[in-house]
Amino acid sequence: MDNFTTTGFRGDDQYVASEDLLSTVNIAMALEKPLLVKGEPGTGKTKLAEAIAHALGKKLIIWNIKSTTKAQDGLYVYDVVQRLYDSQFGTSGVEDIAKYIKLGKLGDAFTSDEQVVLLIDEIDKADIEFPNDLLWELDKMEFNIPETGETITAKKRPVVIITSNAEKELPDAFLRRCIFHYIEFPDQAQMKEIIKVHFENLDEKLLSQAMAAFYMIREIGNIDKKPSTSELIDWIRALSTSGVDPDKIKKEIPFAGVLLKKDKDLVTLAKNLR
Repeated sequence: MDNFTTTGFRGDDQYVASEDLLSTVNIAMALEKPLLVKGEPGTGKTKLAEAIAHALGKKLIIWNIKSTTKAQDGLYVYDVVQRLYDSQFGTSGVEDIAKYIKLGKLGDAFTSDEQVVLLIDEIDKADIEFPNDLLWELDKMEFNIPETGETITAKKRPVVIITSNAEKELPDAFLRRCIFHYIEFPDQAQMKEIIKVHFENLDEKLLSQAMAAFYMIREIGNIDKKPSTSELIDWIRALSTSGVDPDKIKKEIPFAGVLLKKDKDLVTLAKNLR
């Protein structure tokens, strides 16, 4: 709880965040509004929710969104098939519909006795109507279960973090209910801080050469999938473990397949190294 003081969320020892991001998190919590975080993959959007939960000492509930996910999935599911099966085999208690209601991630967050951090991860993967279908629930913090006539109201309003990779535009009505922040890709100074969180006693020359090579690759105009922070961390681990001469890193880009995951990008890199 040391990271949640009167000044608000200040990050934790495993998450390096800009002052602007920290301020936005605190504003969202103070206003009790969902925080919508956008940014390219690898900028720490999902890790932010983990850091907030860790710093506040609260449980983290993650709702991973897929292309087939419906808003209803996060509220509850009525297992009518299981009820029909039980009725056919004479199972007792079939008349109790509540037995066949299973709460989703949003339902779990609402019924928790303690405030939780709810992460709705990659909301832009779902159908365009998905965000609009959650407007009432996120605004009023309640939903109805018609099968039982029950209304589920949040016992403790969760801290809601929503991430998006900007694959599609979100509806205006949904955006109006959120606090928004775009996480810029870390500059070299911030990236160095992030790297040092993951490594102890890392050779400074290796780090310097790896960083220079990494940002050089990201600046190549026709690289289709630019390497992200997580790929840089994996690459530095590979370089360090294999004992590569730091002087060869920028010239040769050893283990380039750790950074670049497309044949086209590897060919483009090779051409730029000639």
